[in-house]
Amino acid sequence: MKNDDTTLRYDKMVESALRGVVRQAISEVQEKGLPGDHHFYITFMTDFPGVQIPDYLRERYPGEMTIVLQYQFENLTVDETNIGVTLSFNNIPERLIVPISAVTIFADPSVNFALQFQPLGEFSDHEEEALAALALDEDGDDEPPKGGKKSKKTEGSGEVISLDKFRKK
Repeated sequence: MKNDDTTLRYDKMVESALRGVVRQAISEVQEKGLPGDHHFYITFMTDFPGVQIPDYLRERYPGEMTIVLQYQFENLTVDETNIGVTLSFNNIPERLIVPISAVTIFADPSVNFALQFQPLGEFSDHEEEALAALALDEDGDDEPPKGGKKSKKTEGSGEVISLDKFRKK
């Protein structure tokens, strides 16, 4: 795939549009609260530039972490670039700031909805081409992204879970 100024980057356009769905869903919940049984699982890269989480969480979940927005969360905010939320870990409220571009999975299991993002960021053209080819080469294999099988639980109400049970087989 040639990457120059004359190539339309559909992969980036689609990525941007789908991240807009995440932004809009969180914005609606910020304004009106979670309707019905809706709840979100948001998996993000903990080492992504701009992610602001306590050091002990970054150490406990190197690379990737999943948060659950369902019953106990406060101060949910979203803007063009970041999601902010206060969650309780070991009964200690912690403010998390997550760039929307750090999100790798966004799921609402109450309606069997999930988006999985390829980590397109500051890669070389060669790496971007490989990732774009992987994104287009859907072979029906439902394997999660690297590191996506984590299943750990923190004490308190913050929870990190495996999304495997929500994947279509």
